[in-house]
Order: sequence, then C-alpha cells, then structure tokens
Amino acid sequence: MSVFRAFCLRSRNGILTHIQSQPSRIKVLQPLFYKLRNDVHFKHLAGSTSTIPQKAPKKTPSPYDSMIRKKRDEAERSILVQVQSAMSHPELYSYISQFASVEQMYHYSFSDDMQFIVVELSSAEDVERILDASGHLSQGDLIPVRSPLLWFRAKGGGNSLKSKSKKKSKNIENAENLPPLKCGCITLSEGDIMKSVSSCSSFSEQVQVLYKLSCLDELGSRIRFLTARQLELALQGIFPNAKAIPFGSSVNGFGRVGCDLDLSLHLDSCESEEEDGNPTSLRLIFQTKMIPFNGRAQMQRQMEAVGDILQLFLPGCTHVRRILQARVPIVKYHQDFTSLECDVTMSNQTAVFMSELLWIMGSLDARVRPLVFTVRHWAKAVRLTSATPGPFITNFTLTLLVLHYLQCCKPHPVLPSLTTLISMAAPGDRRVSDDGVNCTFLRDISRVKPSENTESLHALLFGFFQFYASFNFEGRGLSLAKGHGDNSGVGIVKPDASPLYVENPLERMLNVSKNVNGQELERLRIEMRSAAWLMEEMLALSDDEAQEVHSTRTSHSALKSASDGALSWGLMDLLSPSNAKVKDNRLSVGTAMKINAKGRLVRVTDLFEDTERDDSRASHSVTRGAHKGRKR
Repeated sequence: MSVFRAFCLRSRNGILTHIQSQPSRIKVLQPLFYKLRNDVHFKHLAGSTSTIPQKAPKKTPSPYDSMIRKKRDEAERSILVQVQSAMSHPELYSYISQFASVEQMYHYSFSDDMQFIVVELSSAEDVERILDASGHLSQGDLIPVRSPLLWFRAKGGGNSLKSKSKKKSKNIENAENLPPLKCGCITLSEGDIMKSVSSCSSFSEQVQVLYKLSCLDELGSRIRFLTARQLELALQGIFPNAKAIPFGSSVNGFGRVGCDLDLSLHLDSCESEEEDGNPTSLRLIFQTKMIPFNGRAQMQRQMEAVGDILQLFLPGCTHVRRILQARVPIVKYHQDFTSLECDVTMSNQTAVFMSELLWIMGSLDARVRPLVFTVRHWAKAVRLTSATPGPFITNFTLTLLVLHYLQCCKPHPVLPSLTTLISMAAPGDRRVSDDGVNCTFLRDISRVKPSENTESLHALLFGFFQFYASFNFEGRGLSLAKGHGDNSGVGIVKPDASPLYVENPLERMLNVSKNVNGQELERLRIEMRSAAWLMEEMLALSDDEAQEVHSTRTSHSALKSASDGALSWGLMDLLSPSNAKVKDNRLSVGTAMKINAKGRLVRVTDLFEDTERDDSRASHSVTRGAHKGRKR
C-alpha cells in the first residue's frame, strides 16, 4: 500500500505502468477505478487502458454524515470545565455569559474532586472569546497549552493568572435565562441496570430497557467528540485541515456507556478540494515534503510524534503507549478528564466507512440495536468475551453474527444483504478509501423498504440462539454481503481452515474472527444451545403467565434479606446463569466435546456445576434436578 501511494504521488501514469509491468500480481475481477483529482483511469480485463476526463460524482449527503457533522459542530462550540461541584453551575454560567452566549450545560463526575461541566456555546467564535479571556497560572514549570479543557477557579483564588485578555469581568449576581443543568453518568452500574430490568412486565420490554440504559447517551457522545477535538486542535497549527474523526462503537450506534474511543487522524482532509469545482485551476501550490518510498516507516514515525505530543503537551493525556509494529500502527492513551481509553490511528478510512455501514444497519430496523446489546450482555455474562486480547470472540464479531442472522430470518428477513445495498447505491454514494478499498453502498436509508418481519424481540433472540446452535461452522462461514447464502446452504463456503470464519464486510479477504480457536468456538456452541433451551421454556409462557411468575417471585423475595437483591426472571435468567456456582466458565476441550456428543445432559442451571465430578454424580444431579422440577 505504501509503495502504491508513493507511485500516486510521483506520477499519474506511474500507477498504470506499474500495473502493466506486473500483471500476474493483480487479480482483476471487475473494472478498477483509480481517481487522481478529476482524471479517472480505467483498467479493463483485456488490459487496455484509457483516460477519460470527467467530473467526480458529487458526494451524496447521508444521515450518518449529518450526524457526524452535527456532533463535530457541537464539539467546536463547547468547552469542558472542571468545577468544585454541581453547585458551581449558576456562578459558572454568570461568568461565561459575560463573554459568550450559553446554550446548554451538562454535568458529570468521577469522584468528589473530579467534577466537570460541558458548556455548549452559540458559536465557535464564542469559544475563542472564552479562550481569550482565560489564562495560565504563573508558575514557570507549567506547559502553556491553549485548549478548550479548562478549570473554574474559586472567586478570589490565591494563584495569580497570566491572561492575554484585558477585559474586566462584571459581577452578575442573578443570572438570567439560566439553562437547566443536565446531569449524566459516564460509568454504568450493572446492579442498577438489572434492578430496572427486573421491574419490567415482559421479556421484550426487558430487552428494550437493557438497551436504553446501556447505550451511549448524549453526554457520552459529547465528551468523546470533545476529546477528539483536543487532539485535532493540537495539530491544526501545522496542519490546518487536520481532523480527528471518531469511529467504531462511539459512532456506529452500538456503543455502550464507558466504551473506548477510536480516532482516525487525517492530517489533510479533502473537503476543500471536493467543494472546489475546479481544483486544477489553482495557481499557488504549497511547498511540501515528499513521502519517502517506505510509507509504512514514515507513518510509524508520524504516529510516534503524535504519541510525543499527547504525552508531553496535552493536559489530561496519560498512560501513552505506542504500538507501532502492528498491522495498523496505533497510539493508546487515557484522557483523565473524560475517563476515556483512546486509540489513535492514521488515515484509517476503511474503519470510518465500516462504522457508517454498521450505523446504517442499526438504523434500518428499531429491533437491531436492542438485540445486539442483549447478545453482548449475554456473552459477557457467560464469559465468552474478555477485556484482554486472546482467542475469545469479540463484540465486533458478535455484532456481525447478529446482523447475519437478521439477514437469514424466515420467512422474511429483517435486514437486507450488503450486496443489495451496493446494488441500490447511487453515483453519489461511491466511496473509495485511501488504501483502495471499495466502500460503496446505499447511504439513503429511506429508499430501503421496511421489513415485513414483525416478530418480537423475544422471538428474534430465541431464533438467534437456535440459528447458531445448529450452524455448520465446520464448512460454512458468515458473510453480510451474501446474507442468507446460496443454494449450497446458509452462509458461504469457508475459504480457509479457521474454526470460525466471519467475513469482513468491506475487506472481504479478511476474517475478523481469525483469533478464535476451536475450544472457544465449542464453548460458543454450548452456550448458544443452553440459551436456546432456556428461552424455549420462556416462550412457553404467555405474557400473563410471565407476569404471574414475576409477582410470585417478588412476593417470595420479601422473605429474603435485602442483601440478596431482586430475584431474576426472564432476561435476567439468561444474563445471570447461576454465576454464584461458576468458578470459571471456560470448559476444557474434553468436557466440551463430551457435552456436544451427548446433547442436552442437564438443565441450564446445572450445566456449570463442578466439571470435575465423576459421571455417576453428574447423572445423580440430573435425576435430582428433574425430580425437583416435577415437584414445582
């Protein structure tokens, strides 16, 4: 890729010359388009080339682009102020109102001494006026960084300020039009969520409540874009068009409260050229340095410099780690003022378009995101996922599993295949990433016909577990492009020997689940089967019967101590599979194969008893469990 970029920079015709000289290295399945400013070069299967000057199709604005633009605009008009407490709200408003017009204020905290207020102003010029009226403490050992991350000093504070602003502040005793202080929490308590879920009257309602309480809220989104804004401003002195664009769970609609922030750093955005009707008419061109032939080494050096800026200059950025030898060089750091773990990459356009694709899939049907959140919670509860890297299935892979299942629902799918979205794309939907990946698909979701599938969240979740409990993982892989598959079966023919093959929707030669080993796949099958058994029992109850069970359990819980908490029912039974009895829910390969061979040995509540007991004790436990079930 780096060699390819170097040819792009040195010569327009160099690309075609390089391709013709090494035809055996390139497998052309369809015409390839190489866009260099306004010239489009066509490379056909026959090998002939032609140059046809034509104007690039105008980029179609999409709801996703509008959402990102809105969030970025809010960040440009916002400041983050550390305060003594939420009671500082009126005084902070009164002070800021002397210099700018305040629109909204959000409060959050980590502890008593870490209290913050996000202040949204009317314009970016208001932010500049606030920064002009701000200053640094006079100590000489401080780095005088100018950024929208501030702290509000108590009136009459002892430390003197060095400020460029000569405007005298006015004392405003009673602030008029004081906006309400919107409070939020950027960390999530599982206990509070489960308490709310247990109070629901139906299984589907539990799924919806779990989603609403777990998803990234307005405050969480604002502080993420503000964190990106800090890095962006730090680089715009030398790169005025630099952008730090959030991608991944922060913007794709599947982000959970407290999720990490992924940033794609672009040192020079192309928006100015795209908006210019004829960029070739420019007479004055910036003097620049050429990218060395080894572009990867250059990117590693650039990322190392970004890490130095984060570590040495930017306030709140701590624990900077540079992972430069990875396939995609990355810099990790923690932003203390927003309590976010951040991952920075450079020019990662494919990941940005992947976030857009997932956002579109989640927006096509209101049941998609609640279902994904429930499956992720379930996987975490049964310890299929892990916070540390390893051979475990990831949340991204689980999301693709859910989307693929929703494409395969019978008789009516909930989601269309990616191939369908590509076929419906307009000329303005054409996107190609910096590294040549075709990311063209429909952006206008209003053109997609609503699904005829009307199943409840309860039924869809049960169908998900049933679908993968019987899926042929040995011979088939999963593909969002193909959707339900072909005549030979559900999914696609697995192209390699990986235990689990889940095709990357945009870079289809990649397997996003390549890290998953055979043991983890077997555990996934077992958990899917167990969840399907449990949900089969739940579906046998009507809503009235489910409410009666809930009422009975609630009355019984009054006899227990308050420390026992709310009794589980419905979705809570699925998310709390007798964890008190589980030391480590990672079965050995031998145990996994034994259960897989014999089928349903025990009830789901007994499945994870001590796996070291002998077969006679296991059989005795099964009999005892069945006898207790008849008594009930």
